[in-house]
Amino acid sequence: MTEGNPTTIEATGAKRSARVVEYVELTKPRLTMLSVLTTLGGFYMASHGPLDLSLLVHTIIGTSMCGAGCGALNMFVEREHDAKMRRTMQRPLPSGRLIPAEALLFGLFLVVGGVTYLALAVNLLTAILGAATVISYVLLYTPLKRLSTLNTVVGAIPGALPPVMGWAAVRGSLDIEALVLFALLFFWQMPHFLALAWMYRNDYERAGYKILSVLDRDGGSTSRQILLYTSALLPVSLLGTTIGMTGPYYFYSALVLGVGFLAFGLRLAFTRKNKHAKHLFYYSLLYLPLIMLAMALDRLS
Repeated sequence: MTEGNPTTIEATGAKRSARVVEYVELTKPRLTMLSVLTTLGGFYMASHGPLDLSLLVHTIIGTSMCGAGCGALNMFVEREHDAKMRRTMQRPLPSGRLIPAEALLFGLFLVVGGVTYLALAVNLLTAILGAATVISYVLLYTPLKRLSTLNTVVGAIPGALPPVMGWAAVRGSLDIEALVLFALLFFWQMPHFLALAWMYRNDYERAGYKILSVLDRDGGSTSRQILLYTSALLPVSLLGTTIGMTGPYYFYSALVLGVGFLAFGLRLAFTRKNKHAKHLFYYSLLYLPLIMLAMALDRLS
């Protein structure tokens, strides 16, 4: 038996590795990791005593598959629009590195597999919530981006479900605490996405999306929406202590973080500058892991 040409073998290996990278990019890994983080938060807050590590692993696997599948299906549906945006034109589909059928089959495999896995390895309620996440993200939010500015509100629903899935995985029920976690994520997402949409409003306009910042050229309406949701987020974030889910450590942490969020929102509302939209967006990325960490540390105190 003769050995293969080392150069050919290396080229084949590099090509396979590149395809793996493309498939990973289809899953929108940063969004998927964010879903996993908030799922972990819900799971931890629902747990009494030591964590059920086996259940935790199953929950993360199923949730990750659902989130990754949503990303792949979203890229499949929006491939032509992504090609018109500078921010997304180098994604695997508009760049031609993968063909649409690959993304469609990959996405369907992940979402069907993820929901099925949750039903078999976790519980039926968590699987139903996983299915609701997929349906609301792929079949409602994604097409609505081209039809109505309400897409942002609708899109915040699937983004707020992962911590509820984490809670349901442990408790097998939807308690008031799970609704508080949902509300926290829902109100956080609105200024987070509106800031992003402000930064890339020209891109969204080229793609033909009905985003508020595209239609609201002077930024007045977008500013008011950002102030509305950052103002609402502050009391919503304190509800955990009000209902006894968290204690004073979390309360004061959430208060400081919420006031900071509101301050960034106020500055953007007054200046309406792109750089301040960027500051608000980056603060939102810092806010979420910090407030989840505050919840976790509060349980340990």
